Amino acid sequence: MEEIISFKVEEEFSNKRLDQFLALVYPEYSRSFYQNLIENGLVLLDNNPVKKPSTKVKTGQEFTIIIPPPEPLEIEPENIPLEIYYEDEDLAVVYKPPGMVVHPSVGHTSGTLVNALLYHFKNVSQYQGKERAGIVHRLDKDTAGLLIVAKTEFAHKELQKMFQDREIDKKYKAIVSGIVKKDHGLIDLPIGRSIYNRQKMGTVATNLKDALTEYWVEKRFEKHNLTLVDIKLHTGRTHQIRVHFSAIGHPLFNDFVYGFKKSNLSSDLVKNLSDKLSYHALVAYKLTFKHPRTNQILSIELKSLPKEIEEILQELSK
Repeated sequence: MEEIISFKVEEEFSNKRLDQFLALVYPEYSRSFYQNLIENGLVLLDNNPVKKPSTKVKTGQEFTIIIPPPEPLEIEPENIPLEIYYEDEDLAVVYKPPGMVVHPSVGHTSGTLVNALLYHFKNVSQYQGKERAGIVHRLDKDTAGLLIVAKTEFAHKELQKMFQDREIDKKYKAIVSGIVKKDHGLIDLPIGRSIYNRQKMGTVATNLKDALTEYWVEKRFEKHNLTLVDIKLHTGRTHQIRVHFSAIGHPLFNDFVYGFKKSNLSSDLVKNLSDKLSYHALVAYKLTFKHPRTNQILSIELKSLPKEIEEILQELSK
């Protein structure tokens, strides 16, 4: 069945292109996907189709998008550069850059991590189907970082169980809005599908599940009203870090979906840094887990944060 969704334009997005606005508020689909919807008359304003993707949106307008039923996906190997941090016969640990979708879906039928895995690895587990080949856990499209890939069915099943039993240590770094006062804290707030916006997760929600996030302040940028935090996930709910830090009043830098507002920034420097960054400032930088076959403890860490994040931290530290 087709999916019908509506989005109201908040002041933060006023004067943005329509295709850009839709990709920001509902990043499940690509900008080119929304351009195609617009050109086919499937994006409406006041029940009338909008004709141009370049149409500038205005505060208070409400757009409705009609997403057609998905067509069967044809998944092909693609020669996409892939940074491999660890590999053996059972599994691999790879880096997913920001902006890359983990597996194919409607609107993202190519250019995904799965397309790259099918090209670079002779064998990848298809325990859950070709469209999710090797995928044991996921990161949001705009979250950069390390992912474990299952190459055998044995590893796939064992790793899934390890994630369910919370036996895999996941560490993140994030730049968040405001000055986080506590040096160390726990955010213990259940998460579910938001009652206010069904396309978002939230703490005021339906089907709530326990969610626990632990954090340590790494550096406070007092002058710029931003904080660098080190984060450990004790559970793995959808958008958990983004929802939790938004809930305590510290949305992630550039996370427009969960409350970041450029109008609240303290200086032109930080506004310019926000303009230059095309994704939210969250990186999955370290994974520690027991190898499912050998029981060897593997601890794998990024060599460096994404270039854009490093440049922002350098600017903030000056």
